[in-house]
Order: sequence, then C-alpha cells, then structure tokens
Amino acid sequence: MAFPSLSPNPSSAAAWRRRSGLVALLLLLLFLSFQVVVHVPSVRSAVSRRLFSDHRHLAAREARSCPGCGDLQDVEDFNKTIAYTDQDGRIKLFKVTAREFMSSSIWENPLLPRDSQPLAEIKETAEEQPLDTGSEANNLSSAAVSATQRPDPIKLKREVFRRRRKQQRIQELLQMDKEAELQLRNAATNSSRNFDNKVKVSYNIWRQEFHHTNTDSTVKLMIDQIIMAKVYATIARSQNETDLYASLMKCIKESKAAIGDAHMDSELDSSALERAKAMGHVLSSARDVLYNSDEVSRRLRVMLQSAELNIDTAKKQNTFLVQHAAKTVPMPLHCLHMQLITDYHLRDGVIKEYFQAAALKDEEDKAKLEDRSLYHYAIFSDNVLAASVVVRSTVTNAKEPNKHVFHIVTDKLNFAAMKMWFISHSPRPATVHVENIDNFKWLNSSYCLVMRQLESARLKEFYFKAHDPSSLSDGTENLKYRNPKYLSMLNHLRFYMPEIHPKLDKILFLDDDVVVQKDLTPLWDVDLKGMVNGAVETCKESFHRFDTYLNFSHPKISENFDPRACGWAFGMNMFDLKEWKKRNITGIYHYWQNLNEDRKLWKLGTLPPGLITFYNLTHPLDHTWHVLGLGYDPAVDITEIENAAVVHYNGNYKPWLDLAVSKYKAYWSKYVDVDSSHIRHCYASKQ
Repeated sequence: MAFPSLSPNPSSAAAWRRRSGLVALLLLLLFLSFQVVVHVPSVRSAVSRRLFSDHRHLAAREARSCPGCGDLQDVEDFNKTIAYTDQDGRIKLFKVTAREFMSSSIWENPLLPRDSQPLAEIKETAEEQPLDTGSEANNLSSAAVSATQRPDPIKLKREVFRRRRKQQRIQELLQMDKEAELQLRNAATNSSRNFDNKVKVSYNIWRQEFHHTNTDSTVKLMIDQIIMAKVYATIARSQNETDLYASLMKCIKESKAAIGDAHMDSELDSSALERAKAMGHVLSSARDVLYNSDEVSRRLRVMLQSAELNIDTAKKQNTFLVQHAAKTVPMPLHCLHMQLITDYHLRDGVIKEYFQAAALKDEEDKAKLEDRSLYHYAIFSDNVLAASVVVRSTVTNAKEPNKHVFHIVTDKLNFAAMKMWFISHSPRPATVHVENIDNFKWLNSSYCLVMRQLESARLKEFYFKAHDPSSLSDGTENLKYRNPKYLSMLNHLRFYMPEIHPKLDKILFLDDDVVVQKDLTPLWDVDLKGMVNGAVETCKESFHRFDTYLNFSHPKISENFDPRACGWAFGMNMFDLKEWKKRNITGIYHYWQNLNEDRKLWKLGTLPPGLITFYNLTHPLDHTWHVLGLGYDPAVDITEIENAAVVHYNGNYKPWLDLAVSKYKAYWSKYVDVDSSHIRHCYASKQ
C-alpha cells in the first residue's frame, strides 16, 4: 500500500522541513537519554508505531492550518534514521520508511510464501546499519528462526480486521465536530458521577460457606443405578439369565447398604464409591446382553406407576396421622383438666377460700357483663390452657384491663376445669364469666338446624364408618373434615351471638388458638360502615376466594355468589349485634344450613357458611390486626407476626401440641402461666 506524495505549497515548505527535523532530533535525544536496552525488532516496532502516530497528528494539524497542503498519505519517500542502544550498550542505527508506518501494511519476507506473510507487528525485516559489524552471525540466526515461524492465516486476517476497525474509529474521532465531542464528554462525565461502586452484597465465591462440599451427586447416581438394576434384573429373570440376575440383585443389596439413610455424599459409607463402580460394571454387562428399548421403557413405566401409587398412599397416611395427632389431647393437658376438675369438686382447704372470693367478685362483676361501655369478648372453647392464654395475652397488652370483660362458653365435660382455672387464676382487674352451653335452653334441635344435623345418623356414619364413600379410601381431601370439632356445637355457636348476649351492641369474637399482642380497644372505634362483621380478608391472587370453599357447580351457589369474591378469616371478628338483629343474620344462616343438609353446597366447617351468611355484609379490617397461618405455614414473615395485633395458629399444628412449628411456639408459650402449681405438676410429669 503506497502513499501519495505530499506536495506542500511554497509558503509552508520551510515550516514543514523545520518541523520534520525537529521531530527527528527530539526522538534521537529521547532514545539516547533513556538508554533503552531492548531487542532490535521490538524497538523498531514500537518506534515505528510512535513515529507513525506523531507524524500523522502533525500532518493532520498541517492540513487543518493549510487546506491546500494535501494529506499525510501523499508521502511516498519519507524516511527517518533511528538510533538505539542494544543490550550490550552498543549504539546502532536503522532506517524507517513511510511504508513501515502503516499499521495495516504487511512486511514481505522473501523466505515465506506470498499468501502467509506476517504482519509488521509480528515480523519486521527493516534494514539495519550497525556500527559494529561483529553481529552478522546473530542476524543470520535470527533470520533462520523467523523463517521457521509461520503464523496462522486466520489470525492474520483477524488482526488486519481489528486494525482496520481501529483505523476507522480514529478517523471518526478526528472528523467529529465540537458539538458532538462536547456531548460525548458530558455523557462520560455523567456516567462517572452516577457510577455506584458500593458493594451490594457480601457474596464471595471464595468464602467457606459457599463451598458446597455436601453435594448429593453420588447418592443420586447410586439411586439411579439401583433403579436400572431392578429393571435389568426383572428382564434377566424373565429370560432365565440366572447368573446375571444374581449379580444384579447382589449389587442392589450392597448399594442399598452403602447408601443407608444418607442424603448427602458426606453421609455415605466409605465403600460407596467402590459399590458404585461395581454396579456400573454389572450394568454395562447387563446392557450388552439384555438391552431392548421397548422392554426397558415398559418396565420403567410400570415402576413409575407403582411409585405414584405408593406416594398417594403415603400422602393419605400422613394426612390421617396428622389429623389424628391434631385431635388427640396431650397428656399434660389432660392432666391439667383432671387436676382442676378434682379441685373444683373437692373444694376443701385453700380451695374454699378461692370459691368465696370468686363468689364475691361475681356479685361485683354482674353488672359489667351487660355494660355496653366496656369491651366485651366472646370465646368458645373446651381447652383450658388455650383459653387462659387468650385471656392472659389480652389483659397483659390492654391499656385499661379493668374495662375488659371475657364471656367464655364451654361444654359440660370441661365446665368444671374451666371454671376452676379462672377462679384460681383470676386475670384481675379484668372480668371473666364462664358458662355451660347446656344451660342455653333456647339451643335445641327444633330451633337450631345444625344441631339436628350433627345428631343425625348420616353424619355419624360419615365420621365413624370406614366403608362410607367419603372415608379414608376416598382421598385426602375429605380427611380434614373428619375432625370432632365439626361435631361440636361450640364450633357453630358463633352464629348465635345475639341470643347469647342479648344486651350488648358490639362484641369481639376470638378463637382459642390466637394470641393477642397489642391493645385491641381501637377495634371498637372502627366504623364498620353499616356492615355486621369486621374481619381481615385472606385472598391473595387466586387463593382463598369463594370458589375455594363453595361448590359453584350447584345452581344455588352460582346464582347467588361471585366465585371471585374475597374470603375472610374467622378467629378475630368484630360483630355489630344491632345490625345483626336488623338483618336477621341467624335466619340467613339457618336457611343455608337447611339447603346444605346433604353437604352438596360446601363441605363441613364454619367458614363456608360464614362466607355465605355474611356475604356483602363484611367490612375489611387492616391486615395488621390479624395474621394467620402459624398453625400450618412455616414461611409466615416474622416481621408481620411481630407487628400483628393478633396472631392465629389456624391449622393442625397447634402451639400446645408437639406438632407445633418450633419458631412460632414462643409467641404463645410466653403467656402460659408457668407459676401455676397445676401446670408445674402436669408438665413436670411429662419430663
């Protein structure tokens, strides 16, 4: 590639010669002052690039100052003599021509073919004029070495492409106007200002906790080997390959023994790798003898179906066992009930003093039970310990505990224990009134339809006969409804609030599996906007909406309710009893219960009829009032729990059971009266 000649005009010729001589003199002084000790080709390459850059910029400036002066590319015979010192300190000279300045030019080596000439940066053969002629042998040997090194043509083409692209970019920058250059500079400045060099996280792949040493790759490999060995063993037995069958069964047994109960490679037996290798050899032999794609795939499908059946059976058993554990009464809790019942009926010694003080307090508090200016709570429970935690946590966090009145209703079996507990552990200055459900004479099967249904032979058959279509064999979805609490009238008593408390205007209903963490008195000031029920909604995206609880294939449901309507939670509900009576809520409940006698509208429970009864009559409360899920969901946000006014252990994992989620149990247990002699005695016996 040749340069056109540079033809400066007469007015600038003298300036051009002076500048060229000055550049050459400055370069000579630069190299002499630094005494650069390098190999000759490297120096020539570096100096060539530097001179080309300097002269190019010089020519560009000349062109701008003199429009008629031409271009640097017009130089054809331009050359410079460069001096340098070699590694021995001798001064040497060599000439650089205009062709050598070109970054995209290729040096021609006569020893190499035309199609594989190296680049100027890789091989340089500029003439040398050494002052010391004693280095001719070294020059010859260097030429011989250069001749033997043949670079890859593809790499040469890539290098040429990169250089051309770089050259093009330089030209674009040189031709950029001032406005574009200013914009580019401002963009770079803003980028540097907005750059955030803060460390976002403390992640480091070299830290020890990120070294995943406990992998399970070997365990999975051995399990996969066992599966394939079973397939081949079945085929071997069907084809009378007895020796191969015996080898496979032996390897299966040894691999199972090596795996044991291991879930990670670090838990494997020391012989596991040897077992895996031995199994691999046997599987290879079996594949050579027995492999048939159709037969193997058929066997694997059979194994998959069998595994799915086993998983379904295990799920049903697990659900049944969890339900059974949730229904049982722990030994310490049973002990507590027995101790309290014994004290209630004996009434001797110190116990008589408790009864006398309780009788006096009942007389004093009788007026509070109907005082509408106080804060009234309804609790329906047969669990003494659970009810005591609800009352104690509420009183502990109340700003004015003397204004709180608790109406507790229990059954005949647990009335003595419940009464005795609050006599001997009175939450003063709050008021507690315990009632027996059997004393409600209005609550009979002629008035209460659900009571008649609970006593029906059909419902008892559903619960207690295994051959019933909805029994255990029918699937896990029905198991959760086979809980005795659905047979207890205490569970349905929440639909009869005005009958139980005829003189009150408002009452806060609390389940016995909740814990109160804040003062609840602001709830009485919440404007329900004419609604009967104040509750926290539970729907999230597609979850917990009406179609989750109700059968919308039934015309009675689909015609009257919106399947996308949002569900809400029983467990903490503010009931406006004035509006209740005005809208005849209990009558609405009876109407729908009568239609659902055959359980076609919804399954058992109190939430589905509650959703129906209070449809379009429920005011949503702020979610911080009531946080649910502590009885079944181990992933509830701890921050939400700590900020909640009431936390609810809805689900099977109640806090008084061994099934409880351990990280949630402390929120409940801190309100247990551990100073009680009854609790110390019963729970010490458990230890």
